[in-house]
Amino acid sequence: MKKNTYWQDKIVLITGGSSGFGREIAEGFAREGAKIILAALEPEILDAAVKEMRIKYPETYGFPVNITQEGDVQALFKYICDHFGALDCLVNAAGRTDRGKIIDCTAEHFQKIMELNFIALTRVTQHFLPLLLQTHGHIINIGSLASKAASRWTGAYPASKHAVAAYSQQLRLELQDTGLKVLLVCPGPIQRETERLYPLEGLEDLPETARRPGAGVKVKRIPPEKLVTQILRSAEKGLPEIVMPGKARFLFTICQLWPRLGDWLILKNT
Repeated sequence: MKKNTYWQDKIVLITGGSSGFGREIAEGFAREGAKIILAALEPEILDAAVKEMRIKYPETYGFPVNITQEGDVQALFKYICDHFGALDCLVNAAGRTDRGKIIDCTAEHFQKIMELNFIALTRVTQHFLPLLLQTHGHIINIGSLASKAASRWTGAYPASKHAVAAYSQQLRLELQDTGLKVLLVCPGPIQRETERLYPLEGLEDLPETARRPGAGVKVKRIPPEKLVTQILRSAEKGLPEIVMPGKARFLFTICQLWPRLGDWLILKNT
């Protein structure tokens, strides 16, 4: 079978790339021969990730950055310009989930979640757009099923991911003639060796299911390697969006056309 060489030697920046699904994405690009820059908040975890990846993939680099800070993102931009002079792909994978009752979410709480999940994403994208336009490159924004439909007990998270979906669409609409390709990735809960349970300190009045990925959404966990492969192939083809599992598209269509029925189905399946 002929090896795919599309990503060979392409320069790929991944925010939140030192752990979690960001790390899975980094490994996927590295296997395809890309040069990887991991950008992450915690230097110790970042250094460990770079060292581990370099054993198999020497062209792995790291840069500690707090993407909620303008000065940090400017320093990251300078580093990439000085060391690589170009950028072929930006993967906005940094973000955090949330739990809580919407009635308890203050404006300050929304601001905190939006700052990382959305505002920081736009900050990074804005800085690197000139380089990506030069290479007719790729932006891959990691959203969620929550980018398309909200669910209970997930606090400010759905609003922040809806914003990512709208921003991705606007980038596609306004920059469609430049050669830039924008992919929005909307996955359900991702399969882990040990299922991650979210703490509910101070939120003891929430149901126990709120601790689970997707706040108890009744969908099969997605193997990370399957999702990464889908991301690589979809980006290569210039597709605008991935929704996994695909059957969730039917729910999203119903939510748009018949909101009351959509609400009933979400309540039934979470």
